[in-house]
Amino acid sequence: MDNTPFKSYKVEERSYVAFVKREIHNLVKTVFDTQRVGEIDIVVSELTSNLIKYAGSGELLYRLVTEDENPLFELICLDNGPGIKNVSHSMKDGVSSRSSLGQGIGSVMRLSNFAQFYSLLDWGTICYARFGPSQNEKSFEVKPSLLIRSLSVCKPGEFVCGDGYAAKYDKRGIAILTGDGLGHGPHAKEAIDQAIRSFHETAETDPAVLIRKINEDVRKTRGLVTTLVLFDDETKQWKLCGVGNIGTRIYQGLEYKNYICNNGIVGLNIPTRLENSIIPAERYQQLIMCSDGIKTKWDLIRYPSILKYDPMLLAAAIYKDHARQTDDMTVLIAKVV
Repeated sequence: MDNTPFKSYKVEERSYVAFVKREIHNLVKTVFDTQRVGEIDIVVSELTSNLIKYAGSGELLYRLVTEDENPLFELICLDNGPGIKNVSHSMKDGVSSRSSLGQGIGSVMRLSNFAQFYSLLDWGTICYARFGPSQNEKSFEVKPSLLIRSLSVCKPGEFVCGDGYAAKYDKRGIAILTGDGLGHGPHAKEAIDQAIRSFHETAETDPAVLIRKINEDVRKTRGLVTTLVLFDDETKQWKLCGVGNIGTRIYQGLEYKNYICNNGIVGLNIPTRLENSIIPAERYQQLIMCSDGIKTKWDLIRYPSILKYDPMLLAAAIYKDHARQTDDMTVLIAKVV
């Protein structure tokens, strides 16, 4: 699981579009061939021009990562515009609410390996698209039992992210770490990077044991808050243990259970006694974890039918409405499939 944060660009007027397109072009040409780069250029051009044309402004998030040893380019487009009345109808070529050819959304769907749009009237629109080396590969490998999506964005003005996440797989299940180095910037990144190294270096998957191990390994850093979760595929249980203020909920439909973390700072002071909380795991549950760069008062009731979409759409919706923009911001979602 790649810990790379998304880069964020606010597209507030047409002059911004050329700059964003050039930045993305120069990034993807390092790993994709000329044809694939051209296809990504078309999608970026369509999405950014639509931000100006229909919403007035918006935000573009993107990153280049490695998934299953292959390069993967991810793109998220957000706006607070009027929304799309009928997304399915808008995907048809020739359909346009303005005097255009009406091929924008359709081209995004055709040229990406995977793309989804989520839109509500008077709320705005989110597009999430994934691009691999070949347009013909329409899906990417899904790990058994659990689909994990993560969205991290640096505090505005920072070039490194002090939030981080990691996952590791074994025969028993999947262990997940979400953490937030104290503060932001290089020293916060140092703390979360060391925690992730410690997480991967041990074969242990028990959350409480892992926190004690990480606590010893990050003592020379400024410390962090973190929650670790084990999805136990054998016993069909979630096991959770956390120190600090990583907001954690497990949803079954629109009903959820909060996990309350222990007080303390990993690397400085953790409770003498740490115990795992255990919650039964069921199909289609969604574990949602947020750093404190995300406001806590979000509610899935605001997003009708969003659970039918890829979890990244939900992560983007939470970020869109509740990012503080005063700290690093992270949303991680793990969906039982």
